[in-house]
Amino acid sequence: MTTIPRPTLPTLPTLPTEHQLREALASAYQRLARLGLNNGSAGNISCRFGEDVLISPTGADGDSISPEAFVHIAMGGEARGSGVPSSEWSMHTAIYRAYPQAQAVVHTHSDACVALSCQRKPIPAFHYMLAGFGGDDVRCAEYATFGTDALAQSAVDALEGRNACLLANHGMICHAPALDKAVANAAKLETLARQYWMSAQLGAPVILSTEEMAVVRERYRGYGKSRLSTGR
Repeated sequence: MTTIPRPTLPTLPTLPTEHQLREALASAYQRLARLGLNNGSAGNISCRFGEDVLISPTGADGDSISPEAFVHIAMGGEARGSGVPSSEWSMHTAIYRAYPQAQAVVHTHSDACVALSCQRKPIPAFHYMLAGFGGDDVRCAEYATFGTDALAQSAVDALEGRNACLLANHGMICHAPALDKAVANAAKLETLARQYWMSAQLGAPVILSTEEMAVVRERYRGYGKSRLSTGR
C-alpha cells in the first residue's frame, strides 16, 4: 500500500503580543524625539491591536514615555484600559477605519512640515522620492481645530491614494503597514519638506512631470527586489 505524503502546511506568522507592541511603540516614540521630529509632548503615534488601537497618552514626551503608558482604546474611542489617550485619537482611528492597509500611524510637529503646512499648499514633485508617498505630491489637509472629528475627516480626505499628508497650520501625519515604516516615512517627509523649503529659496523649483513620476513609481515596484537597469 502506497502512503501518500501529507502536504507541508505553511508556517503562519506569529502575531506580536501586547507587551511587544507596547515596547515597540515606546521605542518608536523615543526615536521620533531623538530624530528631532517631536519636541516635548507634541505629536503622537499608534498601532492596531486586533480590532482596537494602542495610542500614546496625552502629555507624554520622549523622556517619560513607557510601554505601560500607551492607552488601549476601541476604534470608536471607548476606553479598554486605564490612561487618557492623545487628543488626536479620533484622527488615528479615522485613518484605520478608512485605510485597512494602515497598521501604524505617526503624527509629528516637525519643523519643516509645520512651516510648509502654514502655507496650506501641497509639496509638489520637486524630487522623485515624493513618489514613495503614493502620488505626484503630498497634499495639505484643510485646516480644522486639533482633536476634532473635522480634523480627522480632513486628514482622511487628504490621504486618499497617499500614505502621508501635511495638516494645515499644524504638522504632518502618515500611516504604514508597519510601525518602523511609519517612523521612516515621517523622517523622510521631514527631510523632503526641508529640502523643498531650501530649494524654494533659490526660486521656484523645477517640478517633475506626471509622466516622469509615473516612471519613478513603476521603478519603485521592483526597488529592493531586483537589480535596476541603467535606463536610457
